[in-house]
Amino acid sequence: MSQQVDNIQASYPLFRNDEYKESLATKREAYEERHPQEKIDEVFQWTTTQEYQELNFNREALTVNPAKACQPLGAVLCALGFEKTMPYVHGSQGCVAYFRTYFNRHFKEPVACVSDSMTEDAAVFGGQKNMFAGLENAKALYQPDIIAVSTTCMAEVIGDDLNAFINNAKKAGHIEQEFPTPFAHTPSFVGSHTTGWDNMFEGMIKYFTLNHMDNKKVGSNGKINLVPGFETYLGNFRVMHRMMKEMGVDYTLLSDPSEVLDTPADGTFRLYSGGTTQAEVKDAPNAIDTLLLQPWQLEKTKKFVDNIWHQPATPINIPMGLEWTDQFLMKVSELTGKPIAASLELERGRLVDMMTDSHAWMHGKKFALYGDADFVMGMTKFLLELGAEPSDVLCNHANKRWQKALQKILDDSPYGKNTKIHIGRDLWHFRSLVFTNKPDFMIGNSYGKFIQRDTFYKGEAFEVPLIRIGFPIFDRHHLHRMTTLGYEGAIYLLTTLVNAVLEQLDKETKGMGTTDYNYDLIR
Repeated sequence: MSQQVDNIQASYPLFRNDEYKESLATKREAYEERHPQEKIDEVFQWTTTQEYQELNFNREALTVNPAKACQPLGAVLCALGFEKTMPYVHGSQGCVAYFRTYFNRHFKEPVACVSDSMTEDAAVFGGQKNMFAGLENAKALYQPDIIAVSTTCMAEVIGDDLNAFINNAKKAGHIEQEFPTPFAHTPSFVGSHTTGWDNMFEGMIKYFTLNHMDNKKVGSNGKINLVPGFETYLGNFRVMHRMMKEMGVDYTLLSDPSEVLDTPADGTFRLYSGGTTQAEVKDAPNAIDTLLLQPWQLEKTKKFVDNIWHQPATPINIPMGLEWTDQFLMKVSELTGKPIAASLELERGRLVDMMTDSHAWMHGKKFALYGDADFVMGMTKFLLELGAEPSDVLCNHANKRWQKALQKILDDSPYGKNTKIHIGRDLWHFRSLVFTNKPDFMIGNSYGKFIQRDTFYKGEAFEVPLIRIGFPIFDRHHLHRMTTLGYEGAIYLLTTLVNAVLEQLDKETKGMGTTDYNYDLIR
């Protein structure tokens, strides 16, 4: 075989060697029982048609790549944002392995999370015994200050009661009565990863504040609270810290996993690093207000802030792009009495300058995009500000109120008049849309690469390039450290978008003496 110990090759180009091509051809011929290539191509071409799209959009009993993840994944991320907190999932070991590897592949970091390894007997008799042993072992082995408990499908289907199980574990002495164990029921078969984040965050603030409100007074600590929601761009946590500090605002960022998910390689392993402290959570009801940076995914959090903390939870839009970052900073200034920093005004001016420089290239370009509700809405708003045209906007777990709000944004811009909004749809629906309503580019996570490859398979003229923005990003490195919020985030997004446009232009005009016109070196 051509694989040699002193010349180890990856699967590509290794599998293009003759011996591997022969082996794969033999396997296909002898074992796969595949249809003839002509039939495969015939069906493929049919799936790119308007006829197939209509059938595709009428299906009801099947979801193909849903463009969302499950609730416990979001609960784990939320828990990681608190100081010395161990995420604990009441369910099977395989589920937790999935959550950890999902985040491993995105953040390129080890991710701490434990389960109580429910198996067949627990599925029949309940998982209380698993929780007794699991809580005791997790505390003894990993020495956290908080264990944040969530659930998987198995525990939810059989009806395990987290509150009762945790209280019973404490009564039986498996962990101390006073040991912090916030929890949330996070059934995987409803909602999404953003729902799970919201549920876990509500569980966290409920545990530390619900029964401790007697001495709390809104505004007494002079701070504002910022709640990020399910956020996987670590630069977004850092840009919030920076903007608040430059304005001299006293604030608390509630759930900040940016340190534990981006630890340095300096010879020291950090099981825990950074995060919001218990003291900060307990003090949060004393803030002037709590601003939800992704309001469409934080409904339970908003209700709790309204009804228990008695703060207004003043409505804002996700601070993406120019106008919505302006609105966010002006709201912070209004609430705190702090002027917007001159440094941020300069940063805004640079963004406006960049938008002007790039306008000619962005104007009229069509983008199809998918992702989480707040991200997709913010991205759509910014595209409209750039003079680009969103063609199709898809969010699997958005509701009709979100759709109506996004439609209003589109109606207010001349660039949004032809945009179609799709809720409750998956990436196989999105694939149909890319073929029948061909955009210039797609914006979304790594799963869109398979749609790009399908468009290329139909022919180079049909290819729709993918611009990787969102979660998860598995097949590129270090993008999770980038920023999408604030003026800094808008600068990064614009840089990414316009250079994708120019890269595609170079690809289409590289024919020597045939297409290389118009001062090709200068854009």
